[in-house]
Amino acid sequence: MAGIADLAARGMALWLLVPLGVAAQSLPSSPAEYLQRMDTNGDGKVSEAEYVAYMSHGFRQMDTNGDGILEASELPGGHGKPVTLQSYQDNLRRQFHKLDRNHHGYLNARELTAPPQP
Repeated sequence: MAGIADLAARGMALWLLVPLGVAAQSLPSSPAEYLQRMDTNGDGKVSEAEYVAYMSHGFRQMDTNGDGILEASELPGGHGKPVTLQSYQDNLRRQFHKLDRNHHGYLNARELTAPPQP
């Protein structure tokens, strides 16, 4: 099983995408565990919908008033430009397609923890 340092080295890009609420959970100990957490239907791969749903969890935790917009007061540090759930999820979809290097429409454990392409 890969150690946290090894996983961090291989999956730093994913870690940077993890919302604060998700980051507060215990860290996965391997790429396979990342995949398992996101793979809600148990087919061994992560679809765009599963990726967006998992990665949106932190947004929803931070959106304390539940209006679908992270206002400055809900953002880390209490300042910044408001972010809508829609724009956040649109960005997640772009990130998903960058991670899906062979363009088959899903992520495997290796793709999930690989650094994103520019």
